[in-house]
Amino acid sequence: MTSIRTVGILLFNEVEVLDFAGPFEVFSLAENDSSDKHFDVITIAEHQAPISARNGLTVIPDYSFDNHPTIDVLVIPGGYGAEKIEINNPVVIDWIISQAKITELTLSVCTGALLLAKAGLLAGKSATTHWMDLDNLASYPNIEVIANTRFVDASDETAKLVTSAGISAGIHASLYCVKKLLDSQTMQTTARRMEFDIG
Repeated sequence: MTSIRTVGILLFNEVEVLDFAGPFEVFSLAENDSSDKHFDVITIAEHQAPISARNGLTVIPDYSFDNHPTIDVLVIPGGYGAEKIEINNPVVIDWIISQAKITELTLSVCTGALLLAKAGLLAGKSATTHWMDLDNLASYPNIEVIANTRFVDASDETAKLVTSAGISAGIHASLYCVKKLLDSQTMQTTARRMEFDIG
């Protein structure tokens, strides 16, 4: 059996619920034929205190920036908290930069792409985000913004990076990442279990 990868999902106040819950579900359900999990999924916030997600859902992160284990896959969700609050938080931006350097794969969902752009991680790459924020993403220098797509894989020799469109597209992108990290069969099995049509 291959070693279990740790997926770290960033949380913050006013995070879009499905942006993090969708990937959480996908990576948590990915198993092999012996029902052994491929991923250990954890949530991480700047501080290990309750997070108030969009529309009042309270979530308690597993770890803070100071005590989380090494992560292999980084998930950056979006929402109002990403585009209006954390984008102005240098602690969060610096943490994203430091983690993206060492993770095997970084995935953004919805306006999480704006945090990657602010961190300079999308410069020279193609990317997408929620359709309402495509112009916002395009305001950052040297990013080829792709519209009308569920996700964009901009991986190259410098980094493995996937950005997705809004909210539910994060599920589709997460399933793609399962395929990218493991294989197509595991992706198909996970999607079927979730009753998610990957088209």
